[in-house]
Amino acid sequence: MGKIIDYARPDGASVTGYLAEPADPHAPGIVVIQEWWGLNDQIKGVADRLAAEGYRALVPDLYRGKVTLEAAEAHHLMTGLDFSDAAGQDVRGALQYLKATGSHKAGVTGFCMGGALTLLAASHVPEVDAACAWYGYPPLEFINADTLNAPLMAHWAVHDEFFAIAGVDALQAKLDTAGKTYQFFRYDAKHAFANEEADDRGLPPLKHDAAASQLAWERTLPFFKRTLG
Repeated sequence: MGKIIDYARPDGASVTGYLAEPADPHAPGIVVIQEWWGLNDQIKGVADRLAAEGYRALVPDLYRGKVTLEAAEAHHLMTGLDFSDAAGQDVRGALQYLKATGSHKAGVTGFCMGGALTLLAASHVPEVDAACAWYGYPPLEFINADTLNAPLMAHWAVHDEFFAIAGVDALQAKLDTAGKTYQFFRYDAKHAFANEEADDRGLPPLKHDAAASQLAWERTLPFFKRTLG
């Protein structure tokens, strides 16, 4: 089990987050970025899973305490979020916190909205040592491929109705043009395939896929071990 902490953003403002840690205080760090539902038990469970694998995992509370089960409210909360501020301040501050408190390296991973923020952080936040995005990308004009230098992995759902696979094609083309190396994996699945609570939301575009999720994690954990130690 993790704990709730406060940490500082680069601008000095305070953010609350959920921190799950292994026994080693100098273990590598991973910032985990929430889906549009908020800092709920499911995303805390992702942090707990990473802590069990030997990482200090920190989930920033991007919605400042608000959590929802309703898609309409989740959409409202997401559209009210300043993505640039979230990536450049909340996520960057979390990376800086992990590095200042024992982690020599720190990466970032996120799901859905968090996947989009993972890509933004990877291209704009210099403290990112590795990034793994799950089925989410921002408008591609906001990704600076030239500065995206950290090792990058991403998992995409071929039947994603929120983040069309054509956008993944365009993102790959942008990265290829910039000469970047990355690992993209596509799954015969729907959006949120790694969220074990996806089927409980009552939204047909969401579907948990245990096999796809397991395969994606089997790729993600060696990636972080290789890039973060």
